[in-house]
Amino acid sequence: MAIVTTDKLDRAYEAYKNGKLSRRRFLKYLGLAGASIGLAGAPFAGAVRNAWAAKSIRFDGWGGSVSEAFRENAFKPFTKATGIEVIDGEFGDMNSFLTRVKASFPPGGEFNIAHLSAVFDYARYTDLGFSSVLDESKIPNLANVMKAMIKPLREITKGTLSAVPYDLGQTGIAYNTKHISKEKAEKLGASLLWDKSLKGKLGSWGGDFRTNMWYAALHTGQSPNNMTDMKAIWEALREQRGLMKKYWASGAELMSLLANEEIYATVAWSGRVAALQQEGHPIGYLSPKGTYSWMEYLYVLKGTDMEVAQKLLNFMLEPAAAIAVAEGQNYPPSLDPSKVKLTDKIKKMPAFDPTGKLEGYLFANPAYWNSHQVEWTEKWDRIKAGS
Repeated sequence: MAIVTTDKLDRAYEAYKNGKLSRRRFLKYLGLAGASIGLAGAPFAGAVRNAWAAKSIRFDGWGGSVSEAFRENAFKPFTKATGIEVIDGEFGDMNSFLTRVKASFPPGGEFNIAHLSAVFDYARYTDLGFSSVLDESKIPNLANVMKAMIKPLREITKGTLSAVPYDLGQTGIAYNTKHISKEKAEKLGASLLWDKSLKGKLGSWGGDFRTNMWYAALHTGQSPNNMTDMKAIWEALREQRGLMKKYWASGAELMSLLANEEIYATVAWSGRVAALQQEGHPIGYLSPKGTYSWMEYLYVLKGTDMEVAQKLLNFMLEPAAAIAVAEGQNYPPSLDPSKVKLTDKIKKMPAFDPTGKLEGYLFANPAYWNSHQVEWTEKWDRIKAGS
């Protein structure tokens, strides 16, 4: 048997932190370390595993400016204050990340906290058995979070929480004010995305069937959470495809297309619109009735060291940290404006609600959308491909 020294163990830990060694391989290595000094067995293995786990926790997010905001305003200060390192991972979309979680061993074991979006993913992860139960007494800053954001999560996990809400956003409509007047945008509403005069200058998010179907529903006069004429939905999306310049794949690409005036109108994440506006680009934001609203939350996966996770969550909900992250990523925080004083920059962000009640915000019904996900994803992919 190979001898595992302390130096080798330290190098293995560094490789694990840098993503060069999987969690599964690292834990196996810890077992070998125990065997090398004659202390193999459950008590020792648990002690070693807990000792190493306490030094780090993994957090997976959206990458780009969003991850940078978390890194600079939450993770680095947290590590400085506690000595616990946050291993910062990234993903491109929810489906690909869920595939990685399912493939990990044990399922979910490689991953600790994920910055998930929309309530339907909270339901999806819970239904798949990845939920945890937070000890809310260890997260006192949860008291400052908008109740309207906490309520739908409690309903899914029957009174408990597996995540804390962290920010609020919308997928509204961005448009170039040099080429489209505010009056025209407001008159057309969601139908701006089907304006034939904009052929070759329209965009949409190619990676999400919900967003595209949501606006097709608004365009055809239907409720996005209860579409009754599916033929009209698919016909609208086929028609729209013929008007498209590009289905963008990331927030960075969305911003580039708008900033370079390659497209004049598109569905767009409100935080990316705010960033473009702050940079001085002539971009307007349209939020028609029924705009796709969503919340993002920090989901703690089953098997995570809860003491460390709850410590990080409470730190991230500290007003100073939450406000700094919100300003960095351009999405309003989950903090209730009636309880916490927020900055002028946050108050100007698209999707900000000064009341904290979120009345009139339309969120996706998780049971409705999840029950049709496979069927509608396949249909949307065919339409996007031109069939």
